[in-house]
Amino acid sequence: MKADEEKALADLAASGVRIPPQPRVVMEMQALLIADDYDMRKVAKVIAQDPGIVAMLFKVARSPVFKRAKPLTTLDQVLMTVGIKQTFNLVQAAALAGAVSDGTRKAFERFWTRAQEVAQIAAIIAEDRVSVCNVFPDQAYLAGIFHECGVPVLMLRFPDYCKALHLEDASCWPSLHEEDKRFNVDHVTVGYLVARHWKLPDFVCSAIRYHHEMPDEELGASISLIALLQAAVHFYNRLNHQKDHLWPEIGVRVMAEIGIPYDDEDDFFETISQIFIEAQN
Repeated sequence: MKADEEKALADLAASGVRIPPQPRVVMEMQALLIADDYDMRKVAKVIAQDPGIVAMLFKVARSPVFKRAKPLTTLDQVLMTVGIKQTFNLVQAAALAGAVSDGTRKAFERFWTRAQEVAQIAAIIAEDRVSVCNVFPDQAYLAGIFHECGVPVLMLRFPDYCKALHLEDASCWPSLHEEDKRFNVDHVTVGYLVARHWKLPDFVCSAIRYHHEMPDEELGASISLIALLQAAVHFYNRLNHQKDHLWPEIGVRVMAEIGIPYDDEDDFFETISQIFIEAQN
């Protein structure tokens, strides 16, 4: 991690904001991949240490985006079907909710439900647009789970965070300006630092950092992932009949980036939302 990011982490720690550590399962899988010393048996043994992660992994892997003809009933089948590196992305996504949550507060449950649904929609869009965006469903799902992870971190740090930003209303979402003004920090910066601390791929980290905009600078693969995230959030809002104040500013560029004519947005939304709704049943 760069020196300025280390300083930012230190500053957050000094202010009482706790960046969640990587769970043991994630660290052990990461070590296997870095050492290039792994097979299905070793990876399955590591994942099996955490029943909660196993359960969430199966839930994701059985979705229409990842599953194939035969039902997945064992970890070996998940690894064979999804792939070891892709499974690692899903394990990281599954681990995050357990690392940043408070089971006594409904706001966390509501947040993670939203994050999982945005991630599912992002994965569905990625599957459909992979030839254009070159972003795979597991990468889009990972980014979708992590993209707002700074919010629960700040919820844990500031007891009045939800009330101050009106997050009791499920249709509201944090304003970066209001966060900076009230708490001298914003969830985008925190989310980016969580992603860096968890050693997510650089283009995923960049997408988390810039997901509230469509940057003009050249960001390579990140810009396609940012567009996928923006489309997923917009479609989530449409499904839940919520306003999307950012979309009028960025919608044309987002749709162009993922290769959909802007006038075809409604048809594309119908296609994606149908797959998503069927996956919930």
